[in-house]
Amino acid sequence: MAILKEEKKPNYKAYLHKIKAFAFDVDGVFTDGLVLATDNGDLLRAHNSKDGFGIRMAVLNKYPIAIITGGGSESVKKRFRGLGVEDIYLKARNKVPVFLEFCEKYGLKPEEVVYMGDDLPDIGILNICGLAVCPADAVPEVKEVCDFISPYGGGKGCVRDVIEQVMKIHGRWIFDPVAYSG
Repeated sequence: MAILKEEKKPNYKAYLHKIKAFAFDVDGVFTDGLVLATDNGDLLRAHNSKDGFGIRMAVLNKYPIAIITGGGSESVKKRFRGLGVEDIYLKARNKVPVFLEFCEKYGLKPEEVVYMGDDLPDIGILNICGLAVCPADAVPEVKEVCDFISPYGGGKGCVRDVIEQVMKIHGRWIFDPVAYSG
């Protein structure tokens, strides 16, 4: 059974304007959870391009973004570096200290950060972040502690969903083709 947050936000939309940064798990959030192993041991994941666009828009608008995953595949690092993400934490078995390190690096309070996770290793951060979010297909224990459950599943646009909501509240969801192509 999950440990519930002290205070769930019944109207998460009223909290979106307080958000200054994003942090995400990878498998089950950016992907549908399927991981394929090649003959040489590489792990392959399919990422949704709409989620990638959301990340790029957030990066271009100077939102700090952390990728915090228990996985250790260099392909994960390559994917997110290509989108402009600087803070990529691989092999994070205990995710809370890494999350707090990210917050400290940017002078953020945990309550100023959205975290999206889908499984048991994410509950620690979901209990201390400002807005706990998960995909529609997250495990029940995660859904119990989340302030918002995206209608989209992992790898199906849930990341874009939350980024777009925050940026629209801030008036920053504006596409600039020059900045985007640069």
